[in-house]
Amino acid sequence: MHCGWRGLFLACVGALASAAATAQPLSCGVVLMHGKWGMPQSPYLKPVVQKLTPHCQVKLLEMPWSRNRLYDRPYADALAQIRQAVAEFRQSGVQWVAVGGQSFGANATLAYMAQVGDADALLPMAPGHVPEIFYQVSDVQRSVDAARQLVDAGQGDTLVEMTDINQGQRRPVKTSAAALWSYFNPRGWGNMALSAQNAQKPVPVFWAIGTLDPLHGAASTDIYQKLPAHPDSRYLVVRANHANTPELAAEDLLVWVLARTGR
Repeated sequence: MHCGWRGLFLACVGALASAAATAQPLSCGVVLMHGKWGMPQSPYLKPVVQKLTPHCQVKLLEMPWSRNRLYDRPYADALAQIRQAVAEFRQSGVQWVAVGGQSFGANATLAYMAQVGDADALLPMAPGHVPEIFYQVSDVQRSVDAARQLVDAGQGDTLVEMTDINQGQRRPVKTSAAALWSYFNPRGWGNMALSAQNAQKPVPVFWAIGTLDPLHGAASTDIYQKLPAHPDSRYLVVRANHANTPELAAEDLLVWVLARTGR
């Protein structure tokens, strides 16, 4: 920049200061969510937390699909929970905020970007919870249909029982029709392909999937490719199963986050 003209001195100083400020590393915050029936201190996310915490602030949330809560609140409340965590980072001056998680936490990451859309980056790892597939199971379908009918009749607070499915395991749950329908509607917010194609803006995405994950292959790539393209996005395949994908992806994730924040 040429600053020889005295009349432009102050303008040049301001521009140079702005350029210097831009070159400074961005403060970093990450909201991380556990998988189905998990807890905030998830052993699957622990390696990711250990990698990130020297460089970024990390918030670990207990979501409505935890083993303690078992869908005690609808999906809208879950997204409000994430939004509050993002807002807390913003209010404290954090400049770059990513939202991510493992399994159901990754599902919520996509839903959040479709319904709220204020994250600077997404970190879905071993995405899971596929209501459009669960709906093909007859007993699940009966419960989901019953929940929908109750919601349509204005009786969303009525309790409904269902056998939940998680990586081949089954567990009975009992919650309100409104909550159950919000998570298991095959065309609702839990449908990751629909969430991906409805993302509110293009942001960098770090997507990690394991070769031994049931979603690996066309199912995973199809969802990823529905997200708005961004030049900084990365699709990482690791030799891992659904549980240990975050661990195997943690080092690559850290390098990617540091590159995005200039740290």
